Amino acid sequence: MTQQPDISALFNPKSVAIIGASATPGKIGNVIMQNLIEAGYQGAVYPVNPKSETILGCRVIRNITDLPDGNGDNSGIDLAVICIPPAEVADAVEALGRKGVRAVIIITAGFKEIGGNGWFLEEKVKKLAQQYNIALLGPNCLGLINTGANLNTTFAVGQPHKGNIAFFSQSGALCVAILDWAQERNLGFSSFISIGNKAILDESDFLTHLAEDPETKVIIGYVEAVECGQRFLSIAQDVTRKKPVIMIKSGKTSAGAKAASSHTGAMAGADQAYEAAFRQTGIMRVDALRDLFNFALAFSRQPIPAGPNVAIVTNAGGPGILAADACELSRLIMAPLPASTVDKLKEILPPFAAFYNPVDVIGDAKADRIAGAMDIVLQEERVHSLLVLVCPTARTGVTDVARAIIATAKMHEKPVFACLMGGPAVREGRDILVSAGIPCYDFPEPAIKAIEAMSRYREWREQPLPVQVCYRRDIGKAREIIREVRAQGQQEIVEFQAQGLLKAYELPIPETRLCRTSEEAVIAAKQIGYPVVLKIASPQISHKSDVGGVRVNLHTAEEVQAAFLDITSRAQRLRKEAYVMGCLVQGMVAKGSKEVIIGFKRDPQFGPMIIFGLGGIYVEVLKDISCRLAPLSLSDAQDMIREIKSFPLLRGVRGEDAVNFTALEDILLIMSQLSLDFPEIHEAEFNPVLANSEGAWVADVRVILAPEHGEASC
Repeated sequence: MTQQPDISALFNPKSVAIIGASATPGKIGNVIMQNLIEAGYQGAVYPVNPKSETILGCRVIRNITDLPDGNGDNSGIDLAVICIPPAEVADAVEALGRKGVRAVIIITAGFKEIGGNGWFLEEKVKKLAQQYNIALLGPNCLGLINTGANLNTTFAVGQPHKGNIAFFSQSGALCVAILDWAQERNLGFSSFISIGNKAILDESDFLTHLAEDPETKVIIGYVEAVECGQRFLSIAQDVTRKKPVIMIKSGKTSAGAKAASSHTGAMAGADQAYEAAFRQTGIMRVDALRDLFNFALAFSRQPIPAGPNVAIVTNAGGPGILAADACELSRLIMAPLPASTVDKLKEILPPFAAFYNPVDVIGDAKADRIAGAMDIVLQEERVHSLLVLVCPTARTGVTDVARAIIATAKMHEKPVFACLMGGPAVREGRDILVSAGIPCYDFPEPAIKAIEAMSRYREWREQPLPVQVCYRRDIGKAREIIREVRAQGQQEIVEFQAQGLLKAYELPIPETRLCRTSEEAVIAAKQIGYPVVLKIASPQISHKSDVGGVRVNLHTAEEVQAAFLDITSRAQRLRKEAYVMGCLVQGMVAKGSKEVIIGFKRDPQFGPMIIFGLGGIYVEVLKDISCRLAPLSLSDAQDMIREIKSFPLLRGVRGEDAVNFTALEDILLIMSQLSLDFPEIHEAEFNPVLANSEGAWVADVRVILAPEHGEASC
């Protein structure tokens, strides 16, 4: 097993070597040197360049071989930053490895991201880093900043402010833009990491490190793809119990996914897998960079609200109503103010003010009136957080209001948020608030979204740890069925073959028999009991409805015999290459049962993704589904059923009985177990699953196997 590299050398090195340092202003090797020095780094700096004598006052080392050796006594180089041509990088990494360097940042581009020879160069660098157990960041990255260690190894312009937000990004260009944007808004960082191509270290490694970093309060990140999804799931679920993690994932609307051969495959796209991964690990996903930093600002400056109840104090009726609307559309609750609180407000506010939430202190209010209303509202135990919404007026001194908000907030432990609406007239007030740790937003809606994010995070942390359920099954019997299908050269286990698979997992199924003649079908129907269903049985026919291969609600022997002959002859006529074995005769589930679909598709990053939704032939049209990644917990199964839009139909409408939710949960959990037991199954689908108040039954099944060579996972 490969030893895990020491990532701490990236963040707190006692010495740094710049491989490719330059004396020429503007060159990357010069900018990195300058940033390192201007950041106030106190460790030893070793610029490496074969031509220069000194660079920015530091004595130059001509060759990597001349750097101090690391002999296990911390006398060597902790961190090396490489910014030389890509063809020279591998040799440099090997030389640094021999010197005992613990961590390397490769700024240089021209590797995996360009394909071809770049891919091979990166693989060579990766193997060398593994050989010497080097914590490798990059290649093709901007670098890394740790403000607590006065370390800046990037080639970005300017130094970020110190703060408690850690940011990592797969895009170096985005890092440059964010640094510039944050400096303008006085937003500080604890760490700032450009992860680049992720040859060795990836988002999971940095989540692990930042979770234990005392300087970091909230973690935010931008990713284009996650490496080793199962590892990411395990790490992220632990990290989010300690600190909030907010992420933006690009490629949400990618149209490049290939069409799949089942309903499940068609609906279970890559973005649904990321959505499920973030949901199950407690990561807050946002769709816009604006929300990423709005949320980070809230988490970094204020305590987590103790509950969902929000109060609003404003000097403007319209914006107050907009804030209340935004609150009602969220998971937050407009805190009800009791009569005792209203009476206190009436003592300090004009008679024509609004005393109920939102509290409107009216437009002529000065700082003292706003502060007084804040103080009274914050004393109410039903209020968990407060939003102060102010519009500039001739009577309202914005800077005085800002200072009053700060002073009042300090008197209470509850989180306080501000919204100063306007432009230049409120800019100074915003700066005062943000500098004092009060998140300040331009409009009410972003403020409410940020408070809602904090409330959702509180709910996540309060959730009990997931309960895993294991069901009895005969894995050996199931494996034998798969082996037989493989031996026949098939990649799909069709329904008549999959019956044994269902029985091996003790799944509830209507009584079903394979009949090779119409006479056998009549006998089977009588024994099962009318009404019955007939389905074509052929290894080559998976979409039975395409050949008219299903007849339902058959009540007599004559109907069964006629249906058998019609189904088999039609199938032989339309699919001449198919081997028709006969028909399945299946008992009908009670009338009025609801149809749902339960399936899974194996995602390349995260493994099996389970779906649940409205079933039948319209499933792809309605696309009313929920998704989770295996293994499902009991709460996952319960949530999946209850979050689809058509859940009220399952709960029962107009006097109908609710379906048996426990039976559906069991089938979901068994599907999850099946997906984990057999990595060779690429997709599986139970459609429909028929559910009523008594139970749920798998009425049809398809199982699609992966190619025999398979693909290795992390």
